[in-house]
Amino acid sequence: MTVPGPAIPERWRRRAPLALAGLFAVSGVLHFVRPDLYAAIVPRALPEPMTLVHLSGLAELVCAAGLLVRAGWAGPASALLLLAIWPANLQHALDTTADPTASGNALAVAWLRLPLQVPLIWAALQARR
Repeated sequence: MTVPGPAIPERWRRRAPLALAGLFAVSGVLHFVRPDLYAAIVPRALPEPMTLVHLSGLAELVCAAGLLVRAGWAGPASALLLLAIWPANLQHALDTTADPTASGNALAVAWLRLPLQVPLIWAALQARR
């Protein structure tokens, strides 16, 4: 039995992993070009922020490549990667909230990144089809 839900056009399902691959590729490169941006949001309880930034950047680049060629492992790996980096997005939102100089836009963007993980995970899982 299938649960009725909103109809999602097939072209969105086909293109979603490719869009996520593009996002991962850009973000993965930025992890190496501007690692300071990412190191600042690594949860403080984790050791070696720069190492984690480089590893997550490499993981994003590997997942981007896998999504582009529709490798069977790429969708689930990308979904797991998105779950793994969620704590950094939460740290960013908390830090932005605590910053009295943060603008309203910065605050909104910081908190909107958290629920954005849901459609990104959906996009990753479309690679399984």
